[in-house]
Amino acid sequence: MSKAPILSPSSPFKLALIQLAIGADKSKNLQHAKSKILEAARHGANVVVLPECFNSPYGTNFFPEYAEPLDGGDSVAMLSSAAKEAGIYLIGGSIPESRQGKIYNTLTAYDPTGKLIGVHNKVHLFDIDVPGKIRFKAKYGKIGVGICYDMRFPELATVAARKGCVAMIYPGAFNMTTGPLHWELLQRARAVDNQMYVAACSPARDLEASYHAWGHSTVVDPTGAVIATCEESETIVYADVDPAQVETIRSSIPLYTQRRFDIYDDVSESVAFDDEGNGTKK
Repeated sequence: MSKAPILSPSSPFKLALIQLAIGADKSKNLQHAKSKILEAARHGANVVVLPECFNSPYGTNFFPEYAEPLDGGDSVAMLSSAAKEAGIYLIGGSIPESRQGKIYNTLTAYDPTGKLIGVHNKVHLFDIDVPGKIRFKAKYGKIGVGICYDMRFPELATVAARKGCVAMIYPGAFNMTTGPLHWELLQRARAVDNQMYVAACSPARDLEASYHAWGHSTVVDPTGAVIATCEESETIVYADVDPAQVETIRSSIPLYTQRRFDIYDDVSESVAFDDEGNGTKK
């Protein structure tokens, strides 16, 4: 019999997904993102999320122009200062990161003092797999993260859930074909499979841009019900997240103690985390 994941005592919190309008001017994108982060905090958000590639137009063709290092980069500096000024945990969407001659799609997370507490490189991209953090610890419990296409691979959410995460959050930018088909479906699937909250934060749709994002930033609860969503325009989506509901659902339908690891493998056993949330393959 398998053991149920241990949830550390944690309090409810208000989650905010910023469905951001993004243009071609990086400095304006950063200023605008900061203003929306502060707005979300004024409305009581404790954890704030930005979309994928929030500082640049969406598309790998833009990455070389907009890429910057994490150490000393303008985007990280803004995110850190915004988290501190707002006094919130901030999941800074993702940015094109330049590192040792390569470019990565990188998510960073910050605590209310502005300290960088998590880094995650988009795993399912160009056949690369970069070891990194897929979770971080907040006063509200452990939160797992992925980026966009990562949502299609259930293993990341399963590992996060079995390591005690109460939520899985995906900054992402599905398009006008995959969005209507799978954006909400995948979130609900990850939530039901793992009995946890799942949220996905998209950029706002810009029909004048080369890439048209689906939008519809959404939060799903551990039962698979959509508890907050929107349409395609710029907005902030708010939802209350209660870790106690995760515990209740996992107790009512005890999937974790009924799994048959004598028949199939436990994917979470192949990943080890250190105290900082760094995930590495055993």
